[in-house]
Formats: sequence, structure tokens, C-alpha cells
Amino acid sequence: MGDDTQAWTAAPGAAERAHSVLAAAWSCAVTAGGVREEYVGAHTVADDGAVLLTVPEDSALHAAALGAPRQDSRAVLEFADVAPVPVRDRIRARLWLAGRLTPAAGALRLHPARVVLRRACGAVLVEPDEYAGARPDPLAAAEARLLTHLADAHPDAVERLTRLVRPESLHAATRVLPLAVDRHGLTLRIERTRAHGDVRLPFHSPADDLAQLTERVHALLAQAGTAGCPRALQRQRADGDG
Repeated sequence: MGDDTQAWTAAPGAAERAHSVLAAAWSCAVTAGGVREEYVGAHTVADDGAVLLTVPEDSALHAAALGAPRQDSRAVLEFADVAPVPVRDRIRARLWLAGRLTPAAGALRLHPARVVLRRACGAVLVEPDEYAGARPDPLAAAEARLLTHLADAHPDAVERLTRLVRPESLHAATRVLPLAVDRHGLTLRIERTRAHGDVRLPFHSPADDLAQLTERVHALLAQAGTAGCPRALQRQRADGDG
């Protein structure tokens, strides 16, 4: 990971980011009672931040969770935040929730007593009360569709956005792709032959829905103006043509 990250002042807090990971994640790994299992499409999140797991009643996890004494019913849920666009090092963050599993209307319920979010900049322990009061980014559920559309249908727009990046951050760049988007800004992944770095382009104000996001991206493109392509990307295109 490089040190190209810039303008991170306008970014989601750790508690909001944790909820965004939960909102977007489709799978999770669960460890309880010495059993580790992976599930797809099995979790939902309650208003208080508790996670509900719908698992088969004959699963080893279900038996381990409900058959263990109360003091041994602790569990850890792990979620990976995977970039929807195929970039190098696609895991953007990992989230661990620890607590006790209890039965709840045909499901298993975990109210997190410990929340740890790990990103490229390091791990942070999120206070349970802060986590419980947070909500996911309003764009979290649509982020994958938005980023893949931007990368696949509008590579010219991505290239234009690189005009907002410091020239030194684009040195030796071989590819630039959209890595993440949230209500506060858009993040680009700058890949080089043996390394990569991320650059954040903050919006002028938060975007709370898709219409506002469209306006914010158009504002960034307008800010980029009509200057020529950065030399690093010009070289990339010339090499590709050759």
C-alpha cells in the first residue's frame, strides 16, 4: 500500500463504516464453541445494531451456540469488505463483531459487545454505544452497482478525474480505477507495476441519495476541467497501443 491517500478529512466515521460493511456484505464467517462456519445471505441487522443469523437448525453452529453454557456461548462474526471493481488487493476492510449468541425467533442473535474495524490505515476499536447509534452510509447498498458502472461504462470519466490528483501521486501509474464511494467522496485506486495507492476526491457537500451523488460527481468532473491527460496515463495508453 502506498502513501498517496489525501483529503481524508471528509470521510465516514468508524461506526458508520462498520454498518456500511454489514449493509453491503453478502457473506460472513462465524466462530462459536470451537466451530467455524461460513454463510452466504444469512445475516440481517436490527435497528439496535444486533446481527440476526438465520442458519439451519441442524448446523454445527446452531448446536454449538445453543448447547453451550451461557458463559461459553461467545461468538465472533467476521465480514470482509470487498471492492466491487477488480483492483489489486480487493479487501478494503474487515469487520469483527464479538458477543454472545442467543436464540431469537428462529434465528441466532448477536448483540456486539466488541466491534473492531480494520482498514488499510490500521484497526480501530468502536465503542458499542457508538456502533449501536450509527447507521450505514446511504449509498452503501448501491455502491457496487455504481462503481462497476463507472469503471465499465465511463472509463473516460475516471481518466478525467485523475486531473484532480497530484502529479506525483500518478508517477509510474499503470491503471486507475474507482475503489470506493460514499456520501462524502470518491476514492480512486492508483496501481503501479509493484505497488498501489489510494486518492480520495471529496465532494463539496455530502450526498444523501443517488440524485445528489450524480450532482457531486458532475461537480468533480467540472472541477477537473478540460486539461490534457496526465503524462503518466498518456504513457500507459501509448504502451497499450504499442
